[in-house]
Amino acid sequence: MTELAPRIDPPMVADEATMLTAWLDFHRSTLALKCQGLTDDQLRLRSAPPSNLSLLGLVRHMAEVEQHWFQRVLLGTELPGGIFWTEEDEDGDFNNVDTADVAHDFAAWRAEIDAARSAAEGLPLDTVAERPRRGQEVTLRWIMVHMIEEYARHNGHADLLRELVDGSTGD
Repeated sequence: MTELAPRIDPPMVADEATMLTAWLDFHRSTLALKCQGLTDDQLRLRSAPPSNLSLLGLVRHMAEVEQHWFQRVLLGTELPGGIFWTEEDEDGDFNNVDTADVAHDFAAWRAEIDAARSAAEGLPLDTVAERPRRGQEVTLRWIMVHMIEEYARHNGHADLLRELVDGSTGD
């Protein structure tokens, strides 16, 4: 359920597009690794109040982030609402995990990763996204770097959450 492609260390020498893609895939796989082998209830376990973070919430959030940057911003696709958030609950990706269908949510995340890869495939890194960010143009390069940063930050959260769940640390 939680598996993506095996986690592969990014190359030490590569062209920029290969390097950015490899680092993004590394971080995607790291989040999957942090979730691997846990029960649905363990994936739903929240950190400490007032935080509403859980491993499942991070997966749901990253599905939203993948969709936002690659479908909405890069391609300019108009999509109704979010995958997990609503206008009534903009943090639904984090808030609504208690009864969430874990297998469905992981499948949604994997589908958004596949869609993101398809969206970026073959595009030069200097490709300007269809939608600006805060009134400024962004490129695919910026999106890739931002996605690496977003996963890296949340993988730090995932490290702490996994340690809370079962004491596992590292990687």
